[in-house]
Amino acid sequence: MSKGLFITVEGPEGAGKSTILKELYDQLVQDGYEVIQTREPGGISIAEQIREVILNTGNTEMDKRTEALLYAAARRQHLVEKVIPALEEGKIVICDRFIDSSLAYQGNARGIGMEEVMDINRFAIEDKMPDLTLYFDIDPEEGLKRISKHNGREVNRLDLESMDFHTLVREGYQELIRQYPERIQIIDASQSKEEVFSEAYQIVWDYLKQLS
Repeated sequence: MSKGLFITVEGPEGAGKSTILKELYDQLVQDGYEVIQTREPGGISIAEQIREVILNTGNTEMDKRTEALLYAAARRQHLVEKVIPALEEGKIVICDRFIDSSLAYQGNARGIGMEEVMDINRFAIEDKMPDLTLYFDIDPEEGLKRISKHNGREVNRLDLESMDFHTLVREGYQELIRQYPERIQIIDASQSKEEVFSEAYQIVWDYLKQLS
């Protein structure tokens, strides 16, 4: 594969996307691909430092526009320092969250407006959008129940939000699916982990076959 492939995974809290991302990474490496696994916000030192500020449960007074700008800043640095160089080397980059998260969380759930948040991010990413996005869909109530049972998971500031907030997040993602039907592929995250992985892997495998 001469050109790199930028895959992002998205979903509401508790959808289990991070677990499946790791399994996808392992399987694609086993298949012989050069793959980079990363996350947002984070993935590199500067962006991880911004992550600590954004997700700190003590920062409940953070202004919603400050939050959106911090995500965009972390995204920019991560993109130019890690994602773009890997893509230029022909690698597959699988990223846990990207621009769609900002549009759903800050744009829709925070009420800033999805177009306004897109404008902030256009400055940050220029024209670098994902090639393929796997969206892991789950009912917000079920997702939060999963989080409460998962002792090893990082608890962040967004987990403290109301059910109404998480419902708006999901509605934001549903709007993005309508806007980008070819890029965003929906996976039912309420299935068993094995079924979710199988579905996700099949989507990626079919996409890779189209490129070859």
